[in-house]
Amino acid sequence: MSNLQTVILTLSVAYAVIGALLLVVLVYARLHWSLKAVAVVVTSTFYIVSFTEMRGLLGWASTERLPTTFKLLKARIVEPHSLEGDPGSIYLWVEALDEDNRPSGIPRAFRVPYNDRLADKTHAAENEIAAGHPQGGRAADFGGGDGSLIDLVREYVTPKTILETSGGDSSTGEFTAPPAGAQDAVFTPIPPPRMPPKDEQ
Repeated sequence: MSNLQTVILTLSVAYAVIGALLLVVLVYARLHWSLKAVAVVVTSTFYIVSFTEMRGLLGWASTERLPTTFKLLKARIVEPHSLEGDPGSIYLWVEALDEDNRPSGIPRAFRVPYNDRLADKTHAAENEIAAGHPQGGRAADFGGGDGSLIDLVREYVTPKTILETSGGDSSTGEFTAPPAGAQDAVFTPIPPPRMPPKDEQ
C-alpha cells in the first residue's frame, strides 16, 4: 500500500470515528429524533463523499518542493495563455535518488511555475532522455514549486555556486565539476549508481 493510499485510508477512518462520536453525542442529546436523523445522514454523506473525492487527488501534481536529487522520467510543458489568464506550468514526473544515485522506485508528479529558461532546459532534457541519456536534477535549482516567498529567501541564502553546479554535497561544501556545457544546468546526466564495496576474501 502506497503512502497516499495510507493517508486516504487514515482520513476515512478518522471521518468514521467522528461519525461514531456524533452518534454517541446524539444518543444523550435532548433533540427531536428528526434532527438527530438529519445529523447522522449529513455526517455519513460527508465522509463517504470525502473518501471518494480524495481518490481523485492521487493523480494531481504536487506543488511541494522536489526531492533533493531526482531522476527525470517525463515532463510536460504548458505555456502561458494570456486570454485565459493561465500563467503556465511545467509538470515533472520524477523519481527520488538516494546518496548512491539509486532510484526509489516511487515516481511522483510535481508542478513548477513556467518560465522560458526552464522550459528550454526541460525540452532539452526530454530530448536527451529520448536519446537514451537519463537526466537528473536537484531541488536547489527549482525552489518550492509555488513561487512563494520562501523560494526567494532560499535563493538569497543559498550560495550561487550551489545553485549553478550540477553535483556535490551542499552540506559538506564539496562539489564536482559540471559536465561540459552544463554550467547553470537544471538537468544533468545521472552518474551510474555507486555499488557497495565487495567483501574481501
